[in-house]
Amino acid sequence: MSSLFTLLPDAVVTSSADSKHVILGRLADLFAEVYHLDREEVLARIIEREEMGSTGFGRRIAIPHARMAALGRPVAVVLRLDSPVDFDSADGVPIDLVFGLLSPENAGATHLHALAAISRMMRDERMHAALIDAPGPEALYSLLSNVIERDAA
Repeated sequence: MSSLFTLLPDAVVTSSADSKHVILGRLADLFAEVYHLDREEVLARIIEREEMGSTGFGRRIAIPHARMAALGRPVAVVLRLDSPVDFDSADGVPIDLVFGLLSPENAGATHLHALAAISRMMRDERMHAALIDAPGPEALYSLLSNVIERDAA
């Protein structure tokens, strides 16, 4: 899908959650289901990174990310929440959109470029509103695909 990371259609979902812990568990579930990764290792890596500081990006968005040896290239998942959840974000605002990213252990610059691309995309208020208003996962994936492909060109 992108030269920086893979985002498959099944990796874009809507869900309810009532805590940061539930959100991180759901991300681990998605990474395991869609990319056939070990759920417990994914969860441990994401939590380990989160303990260094919240990945709550601000502006109602979180970008939990980590590195794993088992990967050949970065992979992503997107979770739109049914209602906002406190995520210890820098701005103190609850989140409603989560963009998870896992990169290979040795993907230094690639990991940073992928994070930067996600960050740029999520800073666009119109894009955020469109993602929140999208009628379902298929529409969410379509919106993301169009933006990612446009920005890669």
